[in-house]
Amino acid sequence: MASLGAYLTVDGAAAAIDFYKTAFGAEEISRMPSDDHPGKLLHAEVKLFGGVLMLSDDFGVAEGGTASPGKLGGTTFNMIVGLDSPAEVDAAMARAEKAGATVTMPAADQFWGARFGMLRDPFGHMWGFNADRPA
Repeated sequence: MASLGAYLTVDGAAAAIDFYKTAFGAEEISRMPSDDHPGKLLHAEVKLFGGVLMLSDDFGVAEGGTASPGKLGGTTFNMIVGLDSPAEVDAAMARAEKAGATVTMPAADQFWGARFGMLRDPFGHMWGFNADRPA
């Protein structure tokens, strides 16, 4: 069975892991520190929302890597988390905001029949939370 995952480049991967634990209830799977860049992570994985999110520190495009949203001036994609109920959307948004995320679109009932809201994590990545409303 195929699956799709996300791999984030962040400025401060260790701090991002801590944030994702607090904001989203993530569970750390692994960390691989860089020998050449003390204090940076070459690769890390956390389990959250039923999947695995991979991330690393920003080593720069010149070193064959990708750039963090801070270097790009924003992110190029949004992560959308499907939740089971509208109340879970509100709870997820509130927990993340309390942990330091910035709400960019407050959770609200949308014309497409879902409750949806978006936020930016402290590392510049965008997260959307979506749940179908009962008919």
